[in-house]
Amino acid sequence: MGTLEFDGQRYLDGHASDPCELGWMRGAPPPADKRITFESDCFRTFPQIRWSLSHMRELTATVNVRRGPGAPSNMDRLDRTSEIDSLAFTDANGRSRGFEEALFDTYADGILVLHRGRIVYERYFGALEQHLPHSCHSVTKSHAGTLAAAFVHEGVLDDSKAIPHYLPEMQGSAWEDATLRQVMDMQTGLAHTEDYADENSDLWGYARACGFRPKLADHDGPQTLCDYLQSVRKKGAHGGTFDYLTVNTEVLAWVMARVTGQSFAQLLQERLWAPLGCEDDAYVIVDSAGMPMAGGGLSTSLRDFARFGELMRREGEWNGKQLIPAAAMQDLQKGNHPRQAPRWLLLSQPVVGHT
Repeated sequence: MGTLEFDGQRYLDGHASDPCELGWMRGAPPPADKRITFESDCFRTFPQIRWSLSHMRELTATVNVRRGPGAPSNMDRLDRTSEIDSLAFTDANGRSRGFEEALFDTYADGILVLHRGRIVYERYFGALEQHLPHSCHSVTKSHAGTLAAAFVHEGVLDDSKAIPHYLPEMQGSAWEDATLRQVMDMQTGLAHTEDYADENSDLWGYARACGFRPKLADHDGPQTLCDYLQSVRKKGAHGGTFDYLTVNTEVLAWVMARVTGQSFAQLLQERLWAPLGCEDDAYVIVDSAGMPMAGGGLSTSLRDFARFGELMRREGEWNGKQLIPAAAMQDLQKGNHPRQAPRWLLLSQPVVGHT
């Protein structure tokens, strides 16, 4: 089997780690050594994760994001596969590489490239297929932030209000004196760590509370996402310092749900999936209370992911309708973050292509 080296360790390469080749979850039932389960936590380890990213709905609780009743919106094609596959470049180590080779070496599950609204390149690898939703992880924040930006410019939300104005139960939490704008810009001083390589990081307590990881046998912490958010404490002053912390997006989504009476998943469906004419249903991970995970729980097909990116390129307009206020899009592009990062950068900037 082929291998690659990262940080002094050898791993199966993109070909050898192909979930179809390894036979994960094949059989009736699958053999014990080929099973991927949520309870064992093996679903997020390599190479099992290459199957899991396209099958999160089979592992944990989710809520559907319906594509809508109409026909899918048209996506023109201008196939340039042969040209793109023939591209060559020199990598950071001075080695000459081919484009397709690089896709396997970066463990791509799929890639879709749009140019001026037309699909010029589309390929799928491993467990991913055209109709299957793939985990978006933190690009879920892009969707949440876009919705919030729209609601602010429509007057549904007031970004100068403190979080308890919308969520009284957040009194006593880290966000009791944080404004909605500070949450949107991730300028909050939280006593919360987000280190993905550290099993003791606060991130994993959050993940267990929102249904993204199994709860340990002796778990006595917060049982739901909202319980977890209320337990986070303040570390420093809000405003001025940018600190990327996923829990901010969860607070943002909770505010939107409280004000609109619709969950994050319902807002995705009504404000984006249906009007964009998406091809496939998406879904979002939910906790034991049914709260969607807005910080990283969305799974969607590549073509519908691309539709969202195209909406951003068209500054919120889709087939003659302004789905996102033009003023919100202009503000996003202009930005006035004190650290020179565009406003809503981490919350609403789309990433379309290799997922």
